[in-house]
Amino acid sequence: MRKAIRLAQKGMDSNSGGPFGAVVVKNGVVVGEGYNCVTSENDPTAHAEIIAIREACKNLKTFQLDDCVIYTSCEPCPMCLGAIYWARPKKVFYACTRQDAADAEFDDQFIYDELELPMNERKVDFENIDRDEGRHVFEKWMQKTDKTEY
Repeated sequence: MRKAIRLAQKGMDSNSGGPFGAVVVKNGVVVGEGYNCVTSENDPTAHAEIIAIREACKNLKTFQLDDCVIYTSCEPCPMCLGAIYWARPKKVFYACTRQDAADAEFDDQFIYDELELPMNERKVDFENIDRDEGRHVFEKWMQKTDKTEY
């Protein structure tokens, strides 16, 4: 955890982004790490956890982190939470809470609130188009015999 917190400090001090850091560990060895680079990379997805997960998967040559533990300097935002679930680590440790983040003006509550609303009531306008054409690709996926399941 201390390494994740040091990464948060490093990223903040270098003006890479917000004060967030994360580390992925497997069998006591760091296999991925990252700090927030949203503003320096002009990438809203460049959160510490996402960067650490990407690095760990690349280093381990896998898309799942089943036997790994993630240490993050703050309770993950909704995007990072989704990435963590997709990566399937066995445990996540976090230091600061989402309330601590909100107190520092990193408030994700609006996203949690949006997820509770029906699609047509959300602030970002979503419209379902070309569903039949899109479903055709899913049908082909279901018939594919050489796919990698995940």
